[in-house]
Amino acid sequence: MAGLEEIAAHLGLGLSVALTASNIFYCFLGALLGTLIGVLPGLGPATTIAMLLPVTFHLSPIGGLIMLAGIYYGAQYGGSITSILVNIPGESSSVITCLDGHAMTRQGRSGSALATAALGSFVAGCIATLLVALFAPPLTDLVQLFGAAEYFALMALGLVAAVVLAQGSVLKALLMILLGLMLGFVGTDVNSGAQRLTFGLEGLADGIGFIPLAMGVFGIAEIAVHLERMQGGAPPAAAITRLWPTRDDFRRAWPAVLRGTGVGSLLGILPGGGAILGSFAAYTLEKRLARDPSRFGNGAIEGVAAPESANNAAAQTSFIPLLTLGIPSNGVMALMVGAMMIHGITPGPTVIDQQPELFWGIIASMWVANLILVVINLPLVGIWARLTRVPYRILFPAVLLFCAIGAYSYAHSVFDVVLTMVFGLMGYVLLKLRCEPAPLLLAFVLGPMMEESLRRALLIGRGDPTVFVTRPLSAAILAIAVLLLILTILPAVRGLRQTAFREE
Repeated sequence: MAGLEEIAAHLGLGLSVALTASNIFYCFLGALLGTLIGVLPGLGPATTIAMLLPVTFHLSPIGGLIMLAGIYYGAQYGGSITSILVNIPGESSSVITCLDGHAMTRQGRSGSALATAALGSFVAGCIATLLVALFAPPLTDLVQLFGAAEYFALMALGLVAAVVLAQGSVLKALLMILLGLMLGFVGTDVNSGAQRLTFGLEGLADGIGFIPLAMGVFGIAEIAVHLERMQGGAPPAAAITRLWPTRDDFRRAWPAVLRGTGVGSLLGILPGGGAILGSFAAYTLEKRLARDPSRFGNGAIEGVAAPESANNAAAQTSFIPLLTLGIPSNGVMALMVGAMMIHGITPGPTVIDQQPELFWGIIASMWVANLILVVINLPLVGIWARLTRVPYRILFPAVLLFCAIGAYSYAHSVFDVVLTMVFGLMGYVLLKLRCEPAPLLLAFVLGPMMEESLRRALLIGRGDPTVFVTRPLSAAILAIAVLLLILTILPAVRGLRQTAFREE
């Protein structure tokens, strides 16, 4: 772990970048958009980030990434508002908050629930940001020891962990990984020049673009599913009572906030983890530790404090594997990789040395975003609540039009618009089959990187495939991946996994 003086110097550099007028504006814009889409059920952070990727092409790299990161944090805050007031989770990581949050609303304690969610998220975000600043540099130093074989093994472990921690069937998650890898291989082989899986289509010669795929499977598919499920708008929001929690609420909530922060911070780092798993695990932990578990589901403030702290902490720490290893830990981080690549930045350990302003600027902006989110959430909660009444028949067609414009504007290609629609249809079918699209996007991003590492490792090993098991670090990482896969297949572990995602 780096010394405190070194960390303070790094954070000072980051704050000098994050506190420029333009970056504060992008941070504010991202936080505002994130809260907005968090409030509106059906539009998650992945959908919004996918839609706004072409916009960031016109911004500075640091400004664009700060805005996209702000959307991610903001969605965690905004999602809790509809969960608490109208019992509809605005964001998937806020599903668990519905249980006790809306129960508090029915008891006339909606203000306490909203304030606890906002203040808990703020505390969690600040602590998690500090953890990112403390642990990212030493991890980056450790990664410098990695060769091609270790990188390949690490990415294989990431994909296996994504399968293990994905919601629903393991088999379906595995198929999503394979489909993502296959889509990532479409295009021209850089070594032989031969075309792979292009079916003679000239538009696929350079491979499938990240933006059409992301917009299709996250944007259009999600919207199509919600249009099918919902008619009109959400139910009217409940009245908002006194915002400041009582002394008893504070006494019960703060230990839950700290525990939720710890759980979320840890699970956010894991590939495939992220905010959703963190909120579920934190809620389960609070219920197990409670003297009277029957309070949960009936308005226990710990049931709001823990998951809301956990999902925000996980959103912050999920940046650690992205910034240090260059490996996205979930679907949103895969989109962030896409945003970095649009600006010609290769995510990974070299970023901290070659672009320290970018690296520390993003970390410092996490604090700025959390502060902005508290300011725009608590005083304006009434406005956010009224936004839930926007009819979906007006909102979603506008979003679809925005997707089509975004797909075209990136490369000025009609083929990309067609491709976006095709992936939208594919994503819709996958969602109907209850297949989670996040592993697909992870595999799509990691596939070409894995192929490059595989080739380099074999080249260094003169074609000997045992290079992956004769190098101790590579062998250890692959052994963990195989062990994880075996454990997932065992009936006892499979039952535990299903229980964890059934707490809702």
